[in-house]
Amino acid sequence: MSSSPLHLEPAAIAFGTDGWRGVLGVDITIERLLPVAAAAAAELAHSAPPELESRTVVIGYDRRFLAPELAAAIAAAVRGVGLEPLLAQEPLPTPACSWVVVERRALGALVITASHNPPEWLGLKIKGHFGGSVEGDFTKRVERRLQAGGITVPEPGETECFDGWAEYLQGLRGAMDTNALRHGLQSLGLKVIVDPMHGSAAGGLPALLGEAVSEIRSQRDPLFGGHPPEPLAPYLGELIAQVKASTAAGQPAVGIVFDGDGDRIAAIDEQGRYCSTQLLMPLLIDHLARARNLPGKVIKTVSGSDLMRRVAEDLGREVVEKPVGFKYIASEMLSGQVLVGGEESGGVGFGMHLPERDAAFAALLLLEALVEGGQPLGVRLEALQQRCGGGSSYDRLDLRLSGMDSRQRLEQQLAEAPPSSVAGLAVQEVIRTDGVKLRLGSSHWLMLRFSGTEPLLRLYCEAPNAERVSEVLAWARELAEAA
Repeated sequence: MSSSPLHLEPAAIAFGTDGWRGVLGVDITIERLLPVAAAAAAELAHSAPPELESRTVVIGYDRRFLAPELAAAIAAAVRGVGLEPLLAQEPLPTPACSWVVVERRALGALVITASHNPPEWLGLKIKGHFGGSVEGDFTKRVERRLQAGGITVPEPGETECFDGWAEYLQGLRGAMDTNALRHGLQSLGLKVIVDPMHGSAAGGLPALLGEAVSEIRSQRDPLFGGHPPEPLAPYLGELIAQVKASTAAGQPAVGIVFDGDGDRIAAIDEQGRYCSTQLLMPLLIDHLARARNLPGKVIKTVSGSDLMRRVAEDLGREVVEKPVGFKYIASEMLSGQVLVGGEESGGVGFGMHLPERDAAFAALLLLEALVEGGQPLGVRLEALQQRCGGGSSYDRLDLRLSGMDSRQRLEQQLAEAPPSSVAGLAVQEVIRTDGVKLRLGSSHWLMLRFSGTEPLLRLYCEAPNAERVSEVLAWARELAEAA
């Protein structure tokens, strides 16, 4: 089973790009979780806009081991700081919790989830009153509350529960004509197979689209079949096989994949090829800007494919590039008119919806784009790439360094003397939005980005073909290991 090494001692409580996560029973225990939940709830109340008179904090959870029990337990911590917990009656996708926060004008949400992390992990995400992830300044204030100490006594009592699925599905039906989409899929003759990876998004698309879709791996499995519930090709063998079998039998199919808490998406095209948001985002940009003619700019992270920019600019849309992390995209969505914002790891948000990654909503729009174009996914993507300058390949490699000393040497080297050439090509531009991005040509770049807390280096590469991607990543690996 793929997993991270277990800690002998719990790691310090620190929030990452989206929440606090760690190994259940070591980092994440009820004794540690209660004060974090109390501090987070208190900060939600303290940071709320003056006109928001609510005292409600929504509590959600995913399908992981002990997630329901820990969610029920932190309700007492919320009551202990004088607020009113509202507990989901069953596991929910994280974006459903965000939807309920906005609809009920709550202070925010606390979601017990470890998202796409390995099965032995758990954690806590904090959602603000606006229906998206809180920013780094907010979580720093939560950490300061914890460091300051003080006693917050959990208050027992009856906790009100809510039917989050009903509210979320009603919201999605209001945003999309799901009846028309269902009929469109049937007319196109496209089979839709959904893989929620045993996570909390299971049941959502079948409830919205009925017999137009089928679902695999929909039952709860806290071990997620022995792999992290992350929508990556190595974990999707069953889905890929079913899509290819359907196409071979004469009915083209598309696979839709959700991560463990339903905020990340990927797809499998009719030939069984894996499609990350590096490919899905350009198609969504094209559909929303050209077919729907919706307003707004495009927000992408620095690790996102150049195809996103090429498609957006071909349609006359402004493109803004941000550091890695959806919180930066959400900030843009809260401050201006955004068509779509997304990151390479599967998170996509839409200006007409929530300032939040919502994989189910993204899936509906993706299927709508296929119906509008009258072609299966792979054919549509190939046509879009050719229209906007040709295809490209992408991959990412996570490389664990020998230690923090090695990391510091490499960081210093990249800061003071970044490479002037990469695998035989001259570096045209050095971009430092997040890490170091070395541009080698059109749709050809290498990016090196360190983890915030570990001796872990993430290598990203886009190149004209898969062979060149492999060459560049191998070159970058040698550079890193020599440090």
